[in-house]
Amino acid sequence: MSPAKKKAMIRGDHPELGVSQQCRLVKLSRSAFYYMPVGIDAKTLALMKAIDRVFTKYPFFGSRQIAAYLRRDGIVAGRHRVRRLMAKMGLEAIYKRPKTSQPHPRHPVHPYLLRKMQIDRPNQVWCADITFIPVKRGFPYLVAIMDWATRKVLSWRLSNTMHADFCVEALEDAIARFGTPEIMNTDQGSQFTGSAWITTLTEAGVRISMDGRGRCMDNIFIERLWRSLKQEAIYLTEITDGFHARRMIRDWIGFYNDKRPHTALERRTPREAYWKGRDQKMAA
Repeated sequence: MSPAKKKAMIRGDHPELGVSQQCRLVKLSRSAFYYMPVGIDAKTLALMKAIDRVFTKYPFFGSRQIAAYLRRDGIVAGRHRVRRLMAKMGLEAIYKRPKTSQPHPRHPVHPYLLRKMQIDRPNQVWCADITFIPVKRGFPYLVAIMDWATRKVLSWRLSNTMHADFCVEALEDAIARFGTPEIMNTDQGSQFTGSAWITTLTEAGVRISMDGRGRCMDNIFIERLWRSLKQEAIYLTEITDGFHARRMIRDWIGFYNDKRPHTALERRTPREAYWKGRDQKMAA
């Protein structure tokens, strides 16, 4: 049964079953149920796609450099408009900013724990991040949970909002399927500093690590994942809607995990490296 048909079966006003229970019964994720295409005019969406392409290639570019780069390709957009759209897409250039503000007391920022750490085994460190996925009539967001040492994508979810629910859902799925990591590393985005994400990790006994503000190089492997995904799949075709995006992402991540060997993993695939590492850990 297609996701659209499953979605049509779920009633938000059901007298006995909540939405989450109905989603489990029809085997549909909550994020898929709540997904609705986000309306946006074609001209703005085309500009957002162009900005995303430039940022993926040059992640150290800020709004001023991106506006100037686009102008060379005949795309005229002011720096302030580029900056607003970058904020909407969750894009931030790689550079260290001065500490001009303090974190909200209800969203504490945890220290970065990975500096000079040797990370060489599965479930030692996981990382997570969110990226923008351009589709024909909107801009859903993708979150992925990755094992740092083996590069294996453990779980992912797509959502049309930046609310934390889809991130927590991906995290819970990864923990249910692969156990708990020793450390989870993310940036300082509100989805990862909010109570739902922090509580899920704390209750599972996971230590929390966060990148320095504006330093996505601290989470370099998942940044490389986004670049590969977009250059090898997302940018090669026009994605019509969220269901199309979901199928494309599922197929590409399956290829990435199971088929693509990595030089850093001694030519093993992420899946092979992950399970070999788990077997060695258990044997020890």
